[in-house]
Amino acid sequence: MGIVSVKEPQINNSVKNRLKSGKPVRSEAATGVLYGVGAYGLWGLLPIYFLLLMPANSIEIVANRVVWSLFFCAIVITVSRGWGKVRVALKNRRIMGTLTVAGFLIVINWLTYVFAVTTGSAIEASLGYFINPLVSVLIGVLVLKEKLRPLQWAAVGVGFIAVVVLTFSYGKLPWIALVLAFSFGSYGFVKNRMGGKVDAITSLSIETAVLAPFAVATMVVLTVLGQATLTGFGTGHFWLLAASGIITAVPLLLFGASASRLSMTGIGLLQFMTPVIQFIVALTLFGEHMSFERWIGFSIVWVALIILVVDMLAAYRRTSRMRKFAAL
Repeated sequence: MGIVSVKEPQINNSVKNRLKSGKPVRSEAATGVLYGVGAYGLWGLLPIYFLLLMPANSIEIVANRVVWSLFFCAIVITVSRGWGKVRVALKNRRIMGTLTVAGFLIVINWLTYVFAVTTGSAIEASLGYFINPLVSVLIGVLVLKEKLRPLQWAAVGVGFIAVVVLTFSYGKLPWIALVLAFSFGSYGFVKNRMGGKVDAITSLSIETAVLAPFAVATMVVLTVLGQATLTGFGTGHFWLLAASGIITAVPLLLFGASASRLSMTGIGLLQFMTPVIQFIVALTLFGEHMSFERWIGFSIVWVALIILVVDMLAAYRRTSRMRKFAAL
């Protein structure tokens, strides 16, 4: 997934350059919104794809996702002549170390998410991505020692109350949601620390390359045990699994195109599309049950997110006013 943390709004370099050159920013922003809708919309529809892959289990699906993503990335890099960027990244120990950590964090996220969808817990999975922005804020406090604004503190507090309510509703800690939120929040933190030194396709290529030996070994073991479905359920099933490479990479590339055209505030607002679509799909197409207590818990989460969005928009307006004042 491509949900980003909510930070102090800023204008990216692409928009800055257009402001200086006099080129229309509005059309670029509109294009960025379209790319963003495409990325987050596709991520939101992923549960449908994963159910189509059954009877493959979550481990086989993720192993195939890693291998076919690497294959697709290699094609894209070859066509775009991007192997030079890959070689530069491979020679940098810091980048390699960071992407290795990122790779293992994202595979935890993928395994948990696919497990949730294929075992009838897609609603809880959507909860994980609803609370991800709150977790990102919390990581900023605990790891980066950031000082939160009052509304951010209120959002985190309300989010904590929601988790308590949902724990009672589920009769257990909603561990799927928490693992998804913290794994992706940590993944975003690790990637953000790189400061944009590696582009999206190079990053995904290296992350999947690190994971590929484990993925291939998993596929071999599953085949030996007679549990692999890649070649045993017809041509259609084979190509559905093989398509996981495209389905993984395309939304990421759309997200990259969107992020280069929109401010962090724009991306931050679009990110809520994914869990909303996931929630609707689980409720309508999958027929998952929502008890009254769970509706209360989810409603509290949504209140926390509304508080966070209000704070984000207020911060954006303050920053815009300061920028205008400085330009005078």
